[in-house]
Amino acid sequence: MEQDWLWGLAGGGLIGLAGAIYLLGNGRIMGASGIIGGIVDGTAGSQMRERLLFLVGLFGVPAIVVYLAGGSQTNATTNLAVLVAAGLLVGLGTRIANGCTSGHGVCGISRLSLRGIVATVFYIGAGGITMVLFRHVLGVI
Repeated sequence: MEQDWLWGLAGGGLIGLAGAIYLLGNGRIMGASGIIGGIVDGTAGSQMRERLLFLVGLFGVPAIVVYLAGGSQTNATTNLAVLVAAGLLVGLGTRIANGCTSGHGVCGISRLSLRGIVATVFYIGAGGITMVLFRHVLGVI
């Protein structure tokens, strides 16, 4: 039996736990795009250190786990242009939606926020349509 779903379950649980700790500790939503946005546009102010430490954990812990597990297998495309375009479009989308999956999806839905629920429905739907279009219609991915 495939056990990849266990990694997803464990990761999802850890993201939810981190969101709860961040909310209880800071009284703020753990929205990664807002945390990064505050660093990039300079509005982080006195929270700069906290935000940078959050990002170190966000990127560092998975890197350590992948290293200790002996690598990771992904189904992402090897086409660098597609990866860059996808990253830029995700970044643009999170700014337009005033949040990302951690802010709207994890923290918003868990707080029964209508805005978070609606945003999540739309970006999951847009992601599904994009995959059908780019993978099955255009054959790019």
